[in-house]
Amino acid sequence: MANGRRKRKMKNDVKTTRLELIKTKNRRRVAAKGLSLLKMKRSSLILEFFKLARTITLLRANLNDHVLRAMDSTKIAEAQAGRANLERIAVEQRIERVSVDVRNVMGVRIPSLDMENVVERSDAYELISVPSSVEDTRKNYTTLLKLLIEIAEKENSLRKLLHEIEKLNRRANAIENVVMPDLDARASYIKQRLEDLERDQTVSLKFIKRKIGNAS
Repeated sequence: MANGRRKRKMKNDVKTTRLELIKTKNRRRVAAKGLSLLKMKRSSLILEFFKLARTITLLRANLNDHVLRAMDSTKIAEAQAGRANLERIAVEQRIERVSVDVRNVMGVRIPSLDMENVVERSDAYELISVPSSVEDTRKNYTTLLKLLIEIAEKENSLRKLLHEIEKLNRRANAIENVVMPDLDARASYIKQRLEDLERDQTVSLKFIKRKIGNAS
């Protein structure tokens, strides 16, 4: 049924000329080249996607250990420095800076966070004497914060890659299953019509020659 509708549409819309046949074949070649490039880009993004997914899996595998380490050091620091001092230091910790950069992966802009010196030491260290367990706790939570930020960044990148892969899939499917078959059918229709016209012209010429021959 779809082929029937396509043929009726072509009968009404398509110019059955050799120039139109050449244009249609050129469009078919361009579509095929575009499809090839889309598939190459999609393959590269899929490789990047799985590479990133493996990295996230490894980071998440370490997350629980870092959480437990931070919690354990907190208990020790609280016992040695007192809850009030520990809370005061925690409140006065400052996030110094998280700079955002953008890297390009096959045309996809992926945000990348620079987490160097994410947390700086508070002034409370200058005002009170604290045991080493407090510094250990600060370091453990700084490491945990960096890990959480890194996981969030990479999961966001993973979503962006997935969105782009799905978009490429839709475009590739449209070219492969709609555009190229339509162009193939169009070229085939024009070629068949040109052959029919050429055959009709040949028959007409033979008829005319025979008429002229009989008249002479």
